[in-house]
Amino acid sequence: MKSFRGQPRIYAGKKGPEPAELQVEHLSLRFGGVAALSDVSLSIATGELLAVIGPNGAGKTSLLNCLTGYYRPQEGKVHFNGEDVTHFSTYHLVRKGIGRTFQNIELFTGMTVLSNLLMARHVSSSYGFLNACFFLPRARREEVKSLEIVEEIIDFLEMQSIRKQLVGSLPYGLRKRVELGRALVLEPRLLVLDEPFAGMNLEEREDMVRFLVELNGSWGQTMILVEHDMSVVMSISDRIVALNFGKKLAEGDPLEIQDNPEVVQAYLGDRIDIE
Repeated sequence: MKSFRGQPRIYAGKKGPEPAELQVEHLSLRFGGVAALSDVSLSIATGELLAVIGPNGAGKTSLLNCLTGYYRPQEGKVHFNGEDVTHFSTYHLVRKGIGRTFQNIELFTGMTVLSNLLMARHVSSSYGFLNACFFLPRARREEVKSLEIVEEIIDFLEMQSIRKQLVGSLPYGLRKRVELGRALVLEPRLLVLDEPFAGMNLEEREDMVRFLVELNGSWGQTMILVEHDMSVVMSISDRIVALNFGKKLAEGDPLEIQDNPEVVQAYLGDRIDIE
């Protein structure tokens, strides 16, 4: 795997990762008579990479949707940096510092890579209508800052050659990379990733793994990862939570999870070597 050229300037001078303490307490989510989540509790510490695994229908995406404001649980609480954010809207959660990618790519295919990333900076804009209409100094300053951040993310994700291409013309793997970039330009404290490797070929998967390892290791980016590629999950995660039928089945480090008989029976099948 290639090494990175260096750490983007947007993180230069920071003494450590941004606080991203998440506490999920007894979360339950129902759709009619179907329980998508039942009494799920977990936590994540600042700078940690937590993976959530489980078979199809285990409740993984439902959990992420509760954490990012798309679903409202009937029971339980979600605390982010000590604040109850259980019923916050997606917009407010982004403002609080929670960004995410999606299992199904959600990009503007008729716009360029650069425009897609700049669109994500909209939530960080504080200037009003008049500043925007006449492009007054305040608006210019914020636009310059947004462009600097976007260009640094483009450089980090090695997308210089496609920055002005239409997203709709890109292969699937590069679209997934653009979506990761769109989440990163939000400068999230907590990055939520829903199957970021799905549908990728081997080379694309290796590049994405490289980016996530660098984000977590060098940037101190806190992440929650939902993924079916167990070889990747076992090799990069600090801790793993296993779900099955909406309930937490097990929690521990990769070695504990791969040897847990309940997890093996429910999902893994055979023991996975992580060397």
